[in-house]
Amino acid sequence: MSVENFIDTNIFISQLERLDIRKATIAEELIRQGIANKTACISFQIVQECLNTALRKAQIQLSESEMRSYLQSVLGPLLSVQPSIQLYNSALDIRLRYPFSFYDSLIIAVALEAGCTCLYSEDMQDGQQIRGLTIQNPFT
Repeated sequence: MSVENFIDTNIFISQLERLDIRKATIAEELIRQGIANKTACISFQIVQECLNTALRKAQIQLSESEMRSYLQSVLGPLLSVQPSIQLYNSALDIRLRYPFSFYDSLIIAVALEAGCTCLYSEDMQDGQQIRGLTIQNPFT
């Protein structure tokens, strides 16, 4: 499997909360294009983080039924990478080489496994390149 972009949790939260309209609009477009053109993906980790944040931590929380709808229409179509021992080992290797947390290393490992060239994230170093993957903050 090879897709162009990996989308981090914070992009979905910006879209859902709509606290910053500029960010929400950018996030909406990235997600919409990724689904429509099949050029983006996410992993199990992103689904879990997004559901947990939207249901419990977000400034504007969603109901269970709203999250189920979002899961079906947005997260589900993008979900393409599942966990494996190889994936966890790759994340550990990335963590040893770069100054990322384990969870950020796991996101990078998944993006690399999926063949992505761009990782959209607001939380990682914009412009950093790792083995052909470029981290890009779409809000800058």
